[in-house]
Amino acid sequence: QVQLVESGGGSVQAGGSLTLSCEASGYTYYMGWFRQAPGKEREGVATISNAGGRTAYTDSVKGRFTISRDSAKNTMYLQMKSLKPEDSAMYICAAGSGVLSLTPSFYSDWGQGTQVTVSS
Repeated sequence: QVQLVESGGGSVQAGGSLTLSCEASGYTYYMGWFRQAPGKEREGVATISNAGGRTAYTDSVKGRFTISRDSAKNTMYLQMKSLKPEDSAMYICAAGSGVLSLTPSFYSDWGQGTQVTVSS
């Protein structure tokens, strides 16, 4: 089991940018970013393969968010641009198996999350 710690969340105005980081305590295989707003189900945002060569995004963030990772630092990032109020949520990173999926059930290790709030 690996420990995951997110950072980088905050409050921004619509149109602004934030970059989230997720530091892992050890090696991780495929990883993903998820988000959950109050009263809503956890939603897959972006996922990345172990070497970073394959990525996938949910439709609502394509062209605005970029997922990346630095394997030497055991750290994953989510660069978020052109933020919208509907992007407001707790952003949670996860580590899983060798499946490029936005479905939470493919991930076994989860962080505590970092809050992102976008005001209009």
